[in-house]
Amino acid sequence: QVQLVESGGGLVQSGGSLRLSCAASERIIRVNTMGWYRQAPGKSRELVAAITRIGYTDHVDSVKGRFTISRDNADNFLYLRMNSLKPEDTAVYYCNTVPPLKLRGSDYWGQGTQVTVSS
Repeated sequence: QVQLVESGGGLVQSGGSLRLSCAASERIIRVNTMGWYRQAPGKSRELVAAITRIGYTDHVDSVKGRFTISRDNADNFLYLRMNSLKPEDTAVYYCNTVPPLKLRGSDYWGQGTQVTVSS
């Protein structure tokens, strides 16, 4: 069974913080590079942070120094700590493998979690 369940989003003021969580199926999170993606209104989905199975991380330039991706392989969770949030961080955030999972030929996505940053 495939499980990618995101949570932790919400409405926050500019400069605030949030921590996103992703509950993933064990067989997915333990063997794959995982990532957080986001999709802002009218824009394409983008990968903002990734973490390998053994913990190497990378973050897109626009979030470097503000966001931190981490994982807990024992409990099958992926996290994204977001500090110093800006209005341009407003988006629906998704967790997935890197590249995204495919089921029956199409990318599989969870429901995502909405992050809204007010100015």
